[in-house]
Amino acid sequence: MTVAAVILSATAEGALEETLGQPRVRRLVDLAWSGGALPIVVLSPDPIGAVAATLAGSEATHGLPAPEEAGPVGQMVHGVELAQAEVGETSGALLWPARMAWVGPETVTSLIEAHGTDPLTVLRPSWHGQAGWPVLVPIVHLESLKAVPPNRMPPDVVEALVADVPSRLVELGDPGVVHGVDTPFIDLPPYEGPPEPPAGHSHEWGADVAEEAGLLEPEASPTA
Repeated sequence: MTVAAVILSATAEGALEETLGQPRVRRLVDLAWSGGALPIVVLSPDPIGAVAATLAGSEATHGLPAPEEAGPVGQMVHGVELAQAEVGETSGALLWPARMAWVGPETVTSLIEAHGTDPLTVLRPSWHGQAGWPVLVPIVHLESLKAVPPNRMPPDVVEALVADVPSRLVELGDPGVVHGVDTPFIDLPPYEGPPEPPAGHSHEWGADVAEEAGLLEPEASPTA
């Protein structure tokens, strides 16, 4: 499975805002790449070329926004189409508002892993049951995404999409999926990690390793 990251910033200023010592979109690109997303598209205005310059040498491609009248959903669709143009085998895309800068790379990895076992479902990361971002949209649902009216704000775009296609919440124990940059990093709740495997299964070697470590009781031997 090839899953893209589509990072969406409404302004160049927001894209370049210093975030833990980096321009915000550069930090997000590094997080997405570390988590296994590829291709990575950053969509933002860039009147003087500063956003493209800050992405130089990274794994990301910069794209200019769709026309304003296309609305938030138009920006999402445009970003996905740019990702498809980069890698034709892209099977899903993480729609990622740039303000959600505290998402951990483990969350990206977990969503991609879950997509591998559930490739037709929109996956929404959650924190204590609250849906957040980035949302993983399978490419097969791109036409349904295009059908969402352009006057919907991003959360409402997702709600409209999941009313039409299969979706599920994936609890990942990452406060960054619901707390954006309006919450200072130092004030984030602690990262907890997923309570169960995001893909809905354990790796085959898990039980063997646990038993070797003394965490599981060995099965009783059959009696003669």
